[in-house]
Amino acid sequence: MGKIDFPIVSSTSRITPALVIALSPHVLPTLPYADNALEPVISAKTISFHYGKHHKAYVDNLNKLAEGTEFAGMPLEKIITETAGKADKTPIFNNAAQAWNHAFYWRCLKPKGGGEPSSVLKKKIEASFGSLDACKKELAAAATTQFGSGWAWLVLDGDKLKVIKTGNAELPLSKKTKALLTIDVWEHAYYLDYQNKRADYVNAVLDKLINWDFAAENLG
Repeated sequence: MGKIDFPIVSSTSRITPALVIALSPHVLPTLPYADNALEPVISAKTISFHYGKHHKAYVDNLNKLAEGTEFAGMPLEKIITETAGKADKTPIFNNAAQAWNHAFYWRCLKPKGGGEPSSVLKKKIEASFGSLDACKKELAAAATTQFGSGWAWLVLDGDKLKVIKTGNAELPLSKKTKALLTIDVWEHAYYLDYQNKRADYVNAVLDKLINWDFAAENLG
């Protein structure tokens, strides 16, 4: 992934997902919208559990695991790259990667999302997939066929966009591709609202919540 500039943070700075991804593994980011802002696609109850319990647990667990180690003061992305693929560092990698994945995922959604991306991103999508619909279908297929827990991603690989899926905590950063968007397909992302109907959740996110503006920002 590309270099992230490290902003100066004062004691009064608002902790945003962007700051957390760039700066620290030790802070739970502020959601970019209210708990109920994604209803009826994703309920406030799901957000409350997903963000307030699951995401918070990854941050808290990482703090505990990193305490007293060389990872304690290390930026989140560096922790991920330093621990990826190392069996003895798997617990730290899993919690760091999941903290990153979730901070990124929240920004991939927005109230009244969906629709069409900006012209630059749309042209890139059409060059890589043929059409926006084809891209969305590939994302939906990756999300619904990921066995067990994981993620579906739209990534930039070289100069081409691709769809990939990863299991558990794995992410594009450890595969040397740049994440543009993701859909969380761990059960806690949708089970309270959709039970076992993962496809319904995925299609609703793509149609009504996906944040193409965020993807365009990541494209650069």
